[in-house]
Parts: sequence; C-alpha cells; structure tokens
Amino acid sequence: MIKVLALNHVSLLVSDTARALDFYHGLLGLAIDAARPDLGFPGAFLNAGNAQIHLLELVPAAARDAAAKHGGRDRHVALDVADLDAVVAALDGAGIAYTLSRSGRRALFCRDPDGNAVELVER
Repeated sequence: MIKVLALNHVSLLVSDTARALDFYHGLLGLAIDAARPDLGFPGAFLNAGNAQIHLLELVPAAARDAAAKHGGRDRHVALDVADLDAVVAALDGAGIAYTLSRSGRRALFCRDPDGNAVELVER
C-alpha cells in the first residue's frame, strides 16, 4: 500500500520567470531556493511553508502538450511517499505508465485518469 506523507511541491508553467518572480517573490514574499538543479530550462523554486512552488518557464502550451510525455515538464502536484518501490509495484500492478525523475532523485511521474501529472517523491 502506498503511504503519502505530505505535499512536496506544485509546479506552475510561466512564460517569463522574472515576471513570475516579481509576483511570487517580490509581492508575496516567498523565499527563492537557490538549490534549484539545472533542468535545462529557466525557472525558480520558491519556499512556501513546508512545501515549494516550482516555476517552470516552458514553450507555449500547444508545443508543450505535444511533447510533454514526461510529467516533470508539465503542471503537476508532487507528493512525498515513504517507499518508491511500493509505488512502482502499485503502478505496475494497475498498468499505469510512469517515467523516472530526470533529476537523479528517487521520484517518478505518472498521470491521473484525467491526464494531470503527479510526481511521487521518496522521503
């Protein structure tokens, strides 16, 4: 059985990282997490209590939708889980496709029945 521990982060697609930071950091006062890995595209990670907001500056929606097989490059909710191996077993058993995180973390991405991306991160 999968055990979800907490909300980890929410990712938001933005067209201009600097403009988005003016709102989230400048106006709302969220602290920027300087430890953001190089993901190959602009963005920022912001601390929001015990969770984060990840700003992802990506291509326009039409092009993104055609290429976003990996949920890490799409809007998604991220949940902390106790055991990623249990998640893999459950998804495999249910026939649900997933991709492993490209960041090197013990995490994966799948989609819910409506196509929303879900990241499951082992903590």
